Amino acid sequence: MARVFIGVGSNQGDRLANLSRAVQRLGATAGIRVVQMATIYETRPVGGPPQEDFLNTVVEIDTSLPPRELLSAIQAVEVQLGRTPSREQWGPRAIDLDILLYDDRVVQEPDLVIPHALMHERRFVLEPLVQLAPDLVHPVLRKTVSALLND
Repeated sequence: MARVFIGVGSNQGDRLANLSRAVQRLGATAGIRVVQMATIYETRPVGGPPQEDFLNTVVEIDTSLPPRELLSAIQAVEVQLGRTPSREQWGPRAIDLDILLYDDRVVQEPDLVIPHALMHERRFVLEPLVQLAPDLVHPVLRKTVSALLND
């Protein structure tokens, strides 16, 4: 089983219900077990057009799915919860699920980058991640998530 951290965010519709349904559906997916979820934070959007504030959290899961299959599974959850394709980067969305870290693996593919390329720059990712795993080491930057939050 791999230890994985998933970023979860929503800024459309019933944001809290969207987060809750996303975590429930992740836990109901074959090969995924939800271990714990951090506190939910309300944050201003980063980049993109003017839009409503987000609710964000991080979920720790154990999974038997390899990274590519996990990506497909979380994209399926996004579609089930009403996410529609958008050409607008960082636009509003009912649900957003991102693989932040997958054990200590590094994946660099056109549509799959692990660890998440911008996680170390995003307080709304680091604060909940520190709650779950403060001593976890970023496999590329070689710093703990606590140190990244304080950089």
